[in-house]
Amino acid sequence: MTDAEAIERLRHIGWRGDALPANGLRLARVVAQHRAGYELHDGLTLFGAQPDGHFLKRGIDPGERPIVGDFVEVTGETPVRIVTVAPRRTVLSRAAAGERYERQLIASNIDYVLVLTGLDGDFNPARIERYLSLIEDSGAQPVVLLGKLDTREDAAAQIAALRARLPDSTPIHALNNKDPASADLLAAYLKPGDSAVLVGSSGAGKSTLTNTLLGTARMATAEVRRHDSRGRHTTTHRALLQLPSGGCLIDTPGMRELKLTGEENLDLFADIEAIAERCRFADCGHGSEPGCAVQVALDNGELAPGRWRNYLKLHDEREEQAATLEARLRRQRGGRPIDRPHGHRGRRERE
Repeated sequence: MTDAEAIERLRHIGWRGDALPANGLRLARVVAQHRAGYELHDGLTLFGAQPDGHFLKRGIDPGERPIVGDFVEVTGETPVRIVTVAPRRTVLSRAAAGERYERQLIASNIDYVLVLTGLDGDFNPARIERYLSLIEDSGAQPVVLLGKLDTREDAAAQIAALRARLPDSTPIHALNNKDPASADLLAAYLKPGDSAVLVGSSGAGKSTLTNTLLGTARMATAEVRRHDSRGRHTTTHRALLQLPSGGCLIDTPGMRELKLTGEENLDLFADIEAIAERCRFADCGHGSEPGCAVQVALDNGELAPGRWRNYLKLHDEREEQAATLEARLRRQRGGRPIDRPHGHRGRRERE
């Protein structure tokens, strides 16, 4: 097999490079991770592999270990060993649950993040905004999917309200998770060589939609609870699947906690930042200060109270996480200060 043929096969599973490893190793993509090891695909064959010893060292940054979506260089002998992780062109992450700061990588080398929310009791615009805030720095394009369209007769009002709340650049698609027409609706994001990761709460219908896109009932599904439309985890680990469309889809377990990392720009709320720039004082607390443009916007309906509250919640969480991250990096650098992207402004009246 020639290098050109090998590269062409790898392109079908998302590889964007123009050359293969020159050190005698071969290239493959991580499609699943289990306690017993990894599953890899080289564009032709699915096979198992073990991480090289340096990935198992105590104290290693978890982000340096292979994750689903990674392209890795592996040995040719048996058992196959993962030696190196190729540079990631995009990566979706969140802060891990718990008090200790740690970044959890969800998927890499993805072109789109499909955020699935049911139009039943799962529908929560504030949570969708949280997802989009996490996606901002991933390098991937967010796409909002509103599933279970068949369960709501008043879906048009929900969709319109969400459309008014999100940036125009964010695609929104309403669909029936079980309808084969959904595959055509999402075809633009799942073309040959493209990769997408599907995220959402348990019970949102990720596994059902994945089965629809696959054209077969491969993923386990379960009924949701009637009182809150939540489900139990039917997907237990992240897995990269090749679709009939030629694209790759990474299915993920439901996410109950979506903590910001502290490095988000919150560009999703650029309109609110623009309103705040009209305040009389640069460090306006947006309460009872004179000349507060935010309070004026809340009073005249330019800014919705719910969206303002969610912005404050995410902003404060981002600042808290950023301070925790800064302290961690400072310790790693022996106490030397570092530049923070989100500084505080002193009180001064605008000119």
